[in-house]
Amino acid sequence: MTPTAHLPAPAPGSDHRDGTGRRTPADRGPGRARRALRAVAILACVPYVSLKIAWVAGSEIGIPAGSVLLERRELLAVANSITVLADALVVVLALLLTRPWGRRVPAWLLVLPMWAATGLLAPITTGYPAQLAVALLGGDERAAAPAEPFLDPWVFAVVYGGFILQGLSLGTLFALYARDRWGRLWRGRLGGLPARLSGPGVRATALAGAVLALFPTVLHVRWLFGSTDGMSARQIAQRDSDAAVLEAQWIVFLVVGVAATLFLVLRRPAAAKVRTIVAAAWVGSGTAGCWGAYMSLVALMPEADPAKQVTALMRLAYAGEMITGLLLAAALAVVLRRRSAEA
Repeated sequence: MTPTAHLPAPAPGSDHRDGTGRRTPADRGPGRARRALRAVAILACVPYVSLKIAWVAGSEIGIPAGSVLLERRELLAVANSITVLADALVVVLALLLTRPWGRRVPAWLLVLPMWAATGLLAPITTGYPAQLAVALLGGDERAAAPAEPFLDPWVFAVVYGGFILQGLSLGTLFALYARDRWGRLWRGRLGGLPARLSGPGVRATALAGAVLALFPTVLHVRWLFGSTDGMSARQIAQRDSDAAVLEAQWIVFLVVGVAATLFLVLRRPAAAKVRTIVAAAWVGSGTAGCWGAYMSLVALMPEADPAKQVTALMRLAYAGEMITGLLLAAALAVVLRRRSAEA
């Protein structure tokens, strides 16, 4: 089961015409704020896409001499072409979330890419500013940049800055869109949810995700406090404040995703707002599932240098995060689907 379970059709009042034949707000297009957010989301893609296209064309702008990126130009070109297409999806989503025709798109066709976009962008939106703050407070000049030649420092600022703007603008647009189209699904408090929304199967799925999350969470805690178990020689050599920030945030996202999903399926604490818990489960499951999947793919890439080879324990951690995210998302999707059937 995946997070693409069907959500309901647009709520009454979001159709293009009302009972008198007059045009509704949904048909008149987005307001000024949404148009501004759409522009920010689209313009934020330009620096990243421009760099990627330049690299595909053979440019070495922003890539220092000796960078590992120059060792496999063919693989770099393929990877950059794929990421350009992925970033172009942000433009499609920004239009979908702000145009009248976006209300007619099947729910699963929007939910899956937005879940993935949330999961991939949320850690960057929180992690990069945290790394810069730690570097500023601690005087760590290596913060937010790798120890060995990879990319020039300015590239990180440009690319991650664009990602942060994409995450904030696209996330806000989706929150507004979801409120208009499906807002009734997460009204009220957990204690008011019917027990039938989360049967034994849903609770078992959420519990399985929680149990599976223990493995990568424990590893991240150990790595945060200095353990090198399961790390490659390169990862050990690159341990710094940046790495500590990343370990801390992976722990937070895993714990938040698991806790929110369990709260939702158990309907406890009763006073908690449904929308808050759903949002936390959405972000937490997306981060674990999508980054776990991405890192699992990266770990499968061949590596001739033994010092850079991903260890078996690290691969298991990535796989555990991916499966955890998918299980949590599945439980969330079923609860929302069942509630939509009753709405």
